[in-house]
Amino acid sequence: MRDTYVYPAILIYTDKGISIEFPDLPGCLPCADTSEEAAKNAREAMGLHLWSMEQDGDVIPAPTSINELKYSSGEILLLVEVFMPPIRDRLNNKFVKKTLSIPQWLNAQAEHSGVNFSQILQQGLKEYLSIAK
Repeated sequence: MRDTYVYPAILIYTDKGISIEFPDLPGCLPCADTSEEAAKNAREAMGLHLWSMEQDGDVIPAPTSINELKYSSGEILLLVEVFMPPIRDRLNNKFVKKTLSIPQWLNAQAEHSGVNFSQILQQGLKEYLSIAK
């Protein structure tokens, strides 16, 4: 996994907005209303797409050289750079909601004692899985 990726994107301007295509990243197709929003959305979508590919173990292709790309007049080429460590941190540490069941008497006693259920579950899982962090 690399920390930084740079890929070309093609911005396609229409009356309905801006479509963004990444020739090397099929399925990564953000859109926008303004050029500024297009640059921001392209970077965010590319980061999420690459993170997903990393998680799935997909081969991340080399970017096509900009002089090899074909695009029509009215379309604009944009090089998009993304720094992956903060994206990985944000997505890997995203909280997920879990539903669990405990006996009513235990719930009542824990609530009476002001127990933070999320914190206790996290501590217990880390201990059970021998995770030190």
